Amino acid sequence: MNQVAPALPQLSAQQLCDGLRAGIYQLFRRADHINHINVFPVPDGDTGTNMAMTMSAVLGMLERQPWQHAGQMLAKAADAALDGARGNSGAILAQFFLGVADRASNCVQLSVAEFTVAIEAGASNARLALMEPREGTILSVISAFSAALARIAADGIVDFRLAFVRLLPTVQAALDDTPRQLEELRAANVVDAGAAGFVEILAGFSSYLDKGTVEVVIAPVHAGNEVMSEGGLAGDHRFCTECLVAGSAIDLRRVRETLYPLGSSLVVSGHPAKLRIHIHSNDPEQIFAAAGQFGEVSAQKADDMLRQQSAAHHDRKRHIAVVTDSAADVPAEAMDLLDIYMVPVRVHFGPHSYLDKVTMTHDEFYRLLVSSPDHPKTSQPPPGDFRRMFEFLASHYQGVVSINLTAKVSGTLGAAKNAAERSGSTNIAVIDSRNASLGQGLIAMAAAECAAAGGSQDEVIAAAQQAISKTDVFGLLPHLEFAIRGGRVPRVFGVLANWLRCSPVLANFADGRVGIGTVIWARKRAPQRFATYIRRRLRADRHYRIAVGHGNAESAGRRLLDEITAGLPNIQERYLTTMGPALGVHGGPGMLVVGVQELAPPARSPA
Repeated sequence: MNQVAPALPQLSAQQLCDGLRAGIYQLFRRADHINHINVFPVPDGDTGTNMAMTMSAVLGMLERQPWQHAGQMLAKAADAALDGARGNSGAILAQFFLGVADRASNCVQLSVAEFTVAIEAGASNARLALMEPREGTILSVISAFSAALARIAADGIVDFRLAFVRLLPTVQAALDDTPRQLEELRAANVVDAGAAGFVEILAGFSSYLDKGTVEVVIAPVHAGNEVMSEGGLAGDHRFCTECLVAGSAIDLRRVRETLYPLGSSLVVSGHPAKLRIHIHSNDPEQIFAAAGQFGEVSAQKADDMLRQQSAAHHDRKRHIAVVTDSAADVPAEAMDLLDIYMVPVRVHFGPHSYLDKVTMTHDEFYRLLVSSPDHPKTSQPPPGDFRRMFEFLASHYQGVVSINLTAKVSGTLGAAKNAAERSGSTNIAVIDSRNASLGQGLIAMAAAECAAAGGSQDEVIAAAQQAISKTDVFGLLPHLEFAIRGGRVPRVFGVLANWLRCSPVLANFADGRVGIGTVIWARKRAPQRFATYIRRRLRADRHYRIAVGHGNAESAGRRLLDEITAGLPNIQERYLTTMGPALGVHGGPGMLVVGVQELAPPARSPA
């Protein structure tokens, strides 16, 4: 004989916490599916990843301690959601939780009636995050949840288990109705992805109420080969731009009015002391500058939605995604042709921070390098940036291979490994390129070529490892001024180099160190002698790919590339690109870098 579970008229703080945990784990289970039905506002296939990242921040907070006060727990959860919010739906979720927490702040535990009032406040608050709320989105389902609860409470139902049994069909019906409300969903024959994620959270919460247990999921589950739903183009704006702003007495309405003309899909969530901005824009730096009018800006991110859309709808012949950090100077044409994904390094000029190659161009970097009183510093991407990229790509590819800056000069590799471990996926491989700048970039290109040819993860990893053993990078330092400023080279070395009229040449060593490999005994004719030095290292019976990077000195870089490759039939590919901050911060304007990669000989056509 089945026992009927006793009524549950109150939710303790810990029960509320465990119900939320169950809902988050259910979201993790369905993150891939949510990515694959994501077509609105842009079909970039990342809504499941963004919602999972947002709620991962909440989960980390929930699991720190047992909870005794429901209102205090909800306040902490809302703050964690705000800090961790990613994407449009994540920002709306954070605003929803802030409203719920504010109304329930004094509740040690919650009755159905108190819970209903708090949810109503959250639903109203969520709509305030947008200048133009759209029906057929997560907002519609949150409103349906709130309205269903209000009807249940008005009917005198005081049992949480019964309340959720009754409201879930109504919420599911609201989700099923979203295609009728949005043409983009109707055309793709899918429901709204953000709304679907919210329903999964409610379903997990209801399951906990029914069973009293939480089925733990370590991280978002990547399984199956569900095809991405077809949607339209990514729209007029390329970057999904986000940041946090901390201040005092911030007027959220003024923030929305200031940012609204600068992009689309604007969501501003938070409170007068801290807020999160989400907007689609073509100029992320413009967004960060405008946000800076209201307080201190942090946690900047700008995801390339065109690249995300490409990943979501990629050719099924390509099974593996290749990622690198922006310390790799990959020529722009190769990045696009080979579908290499990039996680930006941070560049700091005093109090001002930039995302390399996203909110700061190479021209702007070299201009500030000369004019700014603050010598720049670079810092590795935080693990969260890698994790977001890995989670997103793992949802659309069978595996991910990340080619990172040598561990001998940066903690970037460690950040990537940390992110891969936290993702819970066994299909993310992180590789130490034992190289920098163009060398790292050429290794990433070799891995991406294997992936483009349909290689498996093991084959892509093998291609990268082989490329590491066949790739070298050399950098000609016209002077040591910037290396001395950054503390990489003692001032006495600069005095000595000037006295001897010599130009140091940086090189990567087999163990991943980057340091002075030799010197060229010249100043004015140093580039010509540098070209000769490179040519002497090229064997006539081998084939090569050559790339030259320059520190805002394109004509000098082009001359160097021509001098190295002139008359050499065994150069299969050649590239010219501007060198990024990773080495540029130490070499300064005028530095020249050469990447050399030995290639297999080209296949001969049959006679």
